[in-house]
Amino acid sequence: MKKWTSAFLAVLLLAAALMILPVHGESAIYDSVIRLHVLANSDSEADQALKLKVRDAVLERTGALLADVKTRDEAERILSSSLDEIRTVASDTLKRNGSEYIVRVSLSEEDYPTKRYEKLAFPAGEYLSLRVMIGEAEGENWWCVLFPPLCLSAATSKREAEEAFLAAGLSGEQYRIITDTDETKYKLRFKILEFAESVFGK
Repeated sequence: MKKWTSAFLAVLLLAAALMILPVHGESAIYDSVIRLHVLANSDSEADQALKLKVRDAVLERTGALLADVKTRDEAERILSSSLDEIRTVASDTLKRNGSEYIVRVSLSEEDYPTKRYEKLAFPAGEYLSLRVMIGEAEGENWWCVLFPPLCLSAATSKREAEEAFLAAGLSGEQYRIITDTDETKYKLRFKILEFAESVFGK
């Protein structure tokens, strides 16, 4: 009985929250970006340094591949057909730095935790993700937004970020959600979206 009561109360709270903070297609956030996830072999200082070198090489190559891309679908097609090339770039980078680690590269849906970047924040959930796994891939990892190309967000102005996301298919309201600086509202909206995503899917 307590279990059903708790579930009923949770539904009521969700309904109330939705009335206060309605979700106007925020699920498009999941479907408008591609994340980059680089996993180091281990947490050793040497392996973490290698991870950053591989990251830089992969970003340079994917940046060239996606330079003129305007949609996520197009970005996905290009990355999907370039996985071997990206893996070679990562492997060559490791070899130049004296490492024989094997690199695996994939493009698939991946669960991400809630993540805040310098100017942006994204709710937990499934995102299309380019995964670059170095060696055992058991070390501290590194995330960013690969498409729109904001991995180097420190050098990206707010205007450039907004233009990139609007071009990728987000509405002005959806973009406002991922750039909202109101911490309380940010947490509440993301909890609503994460709960809805877990129950109903995208």
